[in-house]
Amino acid sequence: MDPQEMRPPLGPDSWRLVGVDIDGTLMHWGGEISDPVAEAVERARMCRNHVILATGRNIMGMLPVAERLGLRRGWAVCSNGAVTVRLNPRATGGYDIVEKVTFNPRAALELIREEMPDAFFAVEDLGVGFLVNREFPHGELVGRQRVASFDELCHDEATRVVIRAPGVDVDHFDDLVHRIGLNDVTYAVGYSAWLDLTPPGVTKASALEALRRQLGVYPDHTVAVGDGNNDISMLEWAGQSAAMGTAPDHVKAVADEVLGSVEEDGVLTLLDRLIDPERLAVM
Repeated sequence: MDPQEMRPPLGPDSWRLVGVDIDGTLMHWGGEISDPVAEAVERARMCRNHVILATGRNIMGMLPVAERLGLRRGWAVCSNGAVTVRLNPRATGGYDIVEKVTFNPRAALELIREEMPDAFFAVEDLGVGFLVNREFPHGELVGRQRVASFDELCHDEATRVVIRAPGVDVDHFDDLVHRIGLNDVTYAVGYSAWLDLTPPGVTKASALEALRRQLGVYPDHTVAVGDGNNDISMLEWAGQSAAMGTAPDHVKAVADEVLGSVEEDGVLTLLDRLIDPERLAVM
């Protein structure tokens, strides 16, 4: 660590950066965020904490969550780090895109299509939805889906690509993506046979680190909480990290502590520690 960035005491005027996953962390699997969690997020923000949603969701999927939490200003990391937005109630749609990182998905999609010809493919259409080879099941993608040819899916630079293989065992899917060697992208396998591809080196951690530097937050004053494979990078990055009780064991292993389950609102344990009346800020 740069000696100039060594942690000073966390005084009443110091700010933290708090990266928070959405699904399985803030949000129950049924799609609800409880009132106590929403209220704790608001109180934490009032106590000099930059609470930043860090999610695999696209912008369209993140915005309703921000609204539920009363986040009208601040930042959010979407598409597993490929897209960073600044929430702005005066902007069209309520946000400005401040950073996006893209890649050409052709090589990865061709490798996966050869092994899984029946898989669903979706390429993010930023701020709109997805281009898909065929429509995904209802509720799996947020935003408009437009069916496109394989060549069209591969034509433009992409921020995120989703591959869905219904009926394929998760362990088999994980073994497959390692075997075919997806070397030119960053990827994360979800709880189901669901694969997210982002540009090389792009993760939630890389986007949060860029924001940390921009906001002038000391490295040890960073916090992260999550539950999935795509959260590992930010749990390893943060000065303090927590995994949800429902996270897989290998995710828990990289965190400093394990919270209760999402259905128990385990994230409240962490959020409540961030609330300190002596650190109140004018928002």
